[in-house]
Amino acid sequence: MDFRGHGFVSPPIVKPKKTNFVSQTVTGYHIGMRNLSTRSKGVQVHEVQRRKKYIYGVQGDEEDKGKFDNIESFMPDFSNVYASDLLPSQHGGEFTECFLLEVVDILLCYIRKTFDEKSKILDFHHPHQLLEGLDGFNLELSEEPEPLEQLLVDCRDTLKYGVKTGHPRFFNQLSSGLDMIGLAGEWLTATANTNMFTYEISPVFIVMEMILLKKMHEIIGWGETEADGIFSPGGSISNLYGILVARYKKFPEVKTKGMAALPQIALFVSEHSHYSIRKTAAVLGLGTDNVIEVKCDERGKMIPLELEENVLRAKRMGLTPFCVSATAGTTVYGAFDPLDNIADVCERHSLWMHVDAAWGGGLLMSKKHSYKLRGIERANSVTWNPHKLMGVPLQCSVVLIREKGLLESCNQMCAEYLFQPDKHYDVGYDTGDKTIQCGRHVDIFKLWLMWKAKGTSGFEVQINTFMELADYLYKILKKKENFELVFDGEPELSNVCFWYIPPRLKSISDEYERQQELQKIAPKIKALMIEEGTTMVSYQPHEDKVNFFRMVFSNPATKQSDVDFLIDEIERLGKAL
Repeated sequence: MDFRGHGFVSPPIVKPKKTNFVSQTVTGYHIGMRNLSTRSKGVQVHEVQRRKKYIYGVQGDEEDKGKFDNIESFMPDFSNVYASDLLPSQHGGEFTECFLLEVVDILLCYIRKTFDEKSKILDFHHPHQLLEGLDGFNLELSEEPEPLEQLLVDCRDTLKYGVKTGHPRFFNQLSSGLDMIGLAGEWLTATANTNMFTYEISPVFIVMEMILLKKMHEIIGWGETEADGIFSPGGSISNLYGILVARYKKFPEVKTKGMAALPQIALFVSEHSHYSIRKTAAVLGLGTDNVIEVKCDERGKMIPLELEENVLRAKRMGLTPFCVSATAGTTVYGAFDPLDNIADVCERHSLWMHVDAAWGGGLLMSKKHSYKLRGIERANSVTWNPHKLMGVPLQCSVVLIREKGLLESCNQMCAEYLFQPDKHYDVGYDTGDKTIQCGRHVDIFKLWLMWKAKGTSGFEVQINTFMELADYLYKILKKKENFELVFDGEPELSNVCFWYIPPRLKSISDEYERQQELQKIAPKIKALMIEEGTTMVSYQPHEDKVNFFRMVFSNPATKQSDVDFLIDEIERLGKAL
């Protein structure tokens, strides 16, 4: 099906002539709607006007408007059309085309608003308001089918009341932005609607995954090693895989006999590590009491000497250390543990070294900043989330294992209905027995397509820009009277942590009282931001530090002017607090 004639997709690299575009658009409607128009009564006036406005906006020529006066006769009325009328219904082709074009129109409208810095990031409503229903947007499920007209309204409202995470002024999460190539990849992935467990039903995607895994192994520094890995549903699951394989490597009997056959084993993490490591310990039956936190310095880096002392102390207590999880890019401070020094400790005590580089792994793409992960090539396993710094649409996470074969031997169950050994192709390409899942979503294609579009150099430019924006904000805040950095020193990653100090707090001489008041400032400013929908940035307390803002850059749409806006907005909303 060719959608180009309808004018609802981004223009190609070579822009067509104006007359050709108009001709194609009208012709597309005549062809696509010819049979449908005899069965429909036309859509509401506002829908026709919206479609005309869109076409005129793309075309930008007043003289062509008359050519679209008859569009109404070719537009469908979805008020009496249902999902059962779409493909694979025998005569559902035209309805399907028109319905999907309407959906594309909704998406394009949303995308244009997303990149408009003057548009609101969100139209906030409290949970009880959404549950009660908003302006005809009812989340309750019905017993009888509803017409496509209502579904289209629901699609618009779902986006309307959500958060534009691709907005240039959305700074709330480590994953943000909206990449057009990645979006196209996600659309194609959903259309293919296949599974990643065997080559026979996912041949192209399986080979793509193997190619990308090999590329990422090389970037880490495992080029000479026949390594392994798998794409998984997020960094927490990738971390789980790393710890799961680490335990199996040291105690393979755990697979059949369980934790009862093992001594009391211990896992080491930094104080600033991601909470998913503790959650992994709970899930795998290690117990969170056996996760030993290692002290960090003032910048949030694990102290190797403290690690070694903790390992020795655990042994004296009768525990059996088996793994250290280091962090390359902590969630709050953006700190990088000294991986080389930690690898030395791991080698001395025969410990598996896992590196959680979910956030900071993207810096490996930058020649300028990759040195911050020096030593990662010595790791036994690595978590890396391309859906963060690399900007791939959620979700896209990978766990990389230096020793090939461990993933499969750890997780293999040889389900005969899936993994027959006598298939007519190389069954080494059946990846399903490497995973703890059966069904596995295709997360690979959007990354592969973006890599083709950007090249490695394009990712490098993108990531360097994030670092430049972080440095820009850091230098501004150092000079601002009412702002205070959580710690001094230039950002290692794109995290910048700071307090806003309202003028009123400067008159409070008692430090305890001042801290108690400062604790309330960031939440109040954040609430006002959300109510007005102007921008979003995260805040949190951390150890002995009261609530502070954590700014992160991972959105390619963000510019220096957006950083300036954030600072001005915080001052505007907070000066009277």
